[in-house]
Amino acid sequence: MSHNWQGRFDGDDPLYHRIFQKVSLENNYENVSPKDFVLHGFAVDEGVRRNKGKVGAAEAPDFIRNDMSNFPVTQQGFLLKDFGDITCENGQLEEAQLQLQNAVSKVLKKNAKSVVLGGGHELFYPHFKGVREAFPDKKIGIINLDAHFDNRIPENGVGASSGTGFWQVAQEEQLNSLHIGIQRNSNTLKTFDTAHQYGMKYILADELFFENLPSVYHRVDELIDAVDVLYLTICMDVFNIAIAPGVSAQAYNAIFADATFMFFFRHILKSEKLIAMDVAEVNPKYDIDDRTAKLAASLINEWFMIG
Repeated sequence: MSHNWQGRFDGDDPLYHRIFQKVSLENNYENVSPKDFVLHGFAVDEGVRRNKGKVGAAEAPDFIRNDMSNFPVTQQGFLLKDFGDITCENGQLEEAQLQLQNAVSKVLKKNAKSVVLGGGHELFYPHFKGVREAFPDKKIGIINLDAHFDNRIPENGVGASSGTGFWQVAQEEQLNSLHIGIQRNSNTLKTFDTAHQYGMKYILADELFFENLPSVYHRVDELIDAVDVLYLTICMDVFNIAIAPGVSAQAYNAIFADATFMFFFRHILKSEKLIAMDVAEVNPKYDIDDRTAKLAASLINEWFMIG
C-alpha cells in the first residue's frame, strides 16, 4: 500500500483542500461508492522488457502520486480512493494483469471511476478486460493517445508485451478504437496494415493542429456516439521528448500538450460515458525534473477537475 501522499497544507476549510487531503487509502472494495475515483498503481514494466524497451516504468506510480498531491480540489464531494500498487513477481506478467483486471472490474461494478497509473502500456489489456468484465453487454469505446498502435503479434516464446494489447483484444472481440497521435516514423507498414485489418481508426500526429480541430472533434464524437461506455488510455510517448523525456520510446517530433491538445483532450474528458482512464510508460529513470510524471499527473487531474 502506497502512502506517498503529501503536500502543502493551507487549512481544513474545503476552499483550501488539495488532493492529498482527499485521499483515502483502501483495501476493501466494499468501501467503494458510486462516482468515487478509484486508483490503482500498476508498478510493472515486464511488458516493456518483453517488447525490447527500456525498463524503469515500474517505479512510476509513486512519482505520479507525488506530483498529483498538491493539485487543488475543485469539485465538491471529490474523494480519491487509493488501493495501492499491483506488482509483478518473477516476470509473471499475466498474473499481474489478471490482478488488475479483477480489481478494475470490482470498481466499475460499483459504478465508480477507474484510474490506473502505470507502469508500462501492458496495463491496457487488463484495464480493458476489467471494463469488459464489469460491462459484458456494453459496447466499449477506446481512445488511445499514443505514438504507436500497440497491435504487434506476440513473439513466440516471449508472449504478450506492452506492444500487443490491441492485437490481444482484437482476437476476442470487434475493436471500437480511435488512436490519436500516431507517428508514421514509429510504426511499420505491418502495424498500419494490422490497424486497417481490425478497423482501428486513427489520427496522425501530423493532423493535430489548431485549424484541424473541427475534424478531430468530429472523429472523437463519432466514436463516442457509437459506444455505450468509454475508456481513455494514454501512453506518454505520444508527447515530444522536450516535455516527456521519461519514456521508453522518446520522440523528437511528437505532439505537445499545447492549446490544440488541451481543447480536444478536455472534450474527451467531458463525456459522461468516460468511466476509465490510465497513463502509461512514465519512466523515472530517464525523466528530467519529473517532467513526464508531472505531465501524467496533470492529465489525470484534468479528469478530476471535470468530475
